[in-house]
Amino acid sequence: MNYLRPSIVLLLFITLITGLIYPLAVTGLAHLFFPQQSAGSLITVQNKIVGSALIGQAFSQASYFSGRPSATATEPYNSLSSGGSNLAGSNPVLKLRIEADIQRLRQANPDASISLPAELVLASASGLDPHISPQSAYFQVPRVASARHLAPEQVRQLIKLHTQTPLSILGEPVVNVLELNLALDSTTQAGQ
Repeated sequence: MNYLRPSIVLLLFITLITGLIYPLAVTGLAHLFFPQQSAGSLITVQNKIVGSALIGQAFSQASYFSGRPSATATEPYNSLSSGGSNLAGSNPVLKLRIEADIQRLRQANPDASISLPAELVLASASGLDPHISPQSAYFQVPRVASARHLAPEQVRQLIKLHTQTPLSILGEPVVNVLELNLALDSTTQAGQ
């Protein structure tokens, strides 16, 4: 009993600290210093949640920019099953999917003036990536501009406005697909 009682007290004390006090303190500090990020970086339009800046969405209409393919299980961009396909580069299933995506993208973007960026046919490791490179966005400009009846230069300007550049040498410039598509919607509605 001399050994058991102090062990139980220590277990309860450590459980209280690591299981309750520490998580509540970290959550409280996150809400205090990073309120937008700690709430999931949700994007709202007219008081309606339309998505998160951290999770990609599937856009299939010609009037919207599309993101990277998603290899999540059951449905694209399913945040409950984040992960890649784990198919090796030599796997015939992966090769067939990539070839089909290349053909689909070339048919959907016949007026593209730059070569097809690889990231538009290769899924990210998480399958949830909400960003594409500016080059991937520029590849889609003729299709989106034509579908929206906008000048291609106007669409390129939106891409430039929504390109996020890293603060240092870490990372490459990226464009959040959802935010860019929402800006397109705003531009199209303002022009009507």
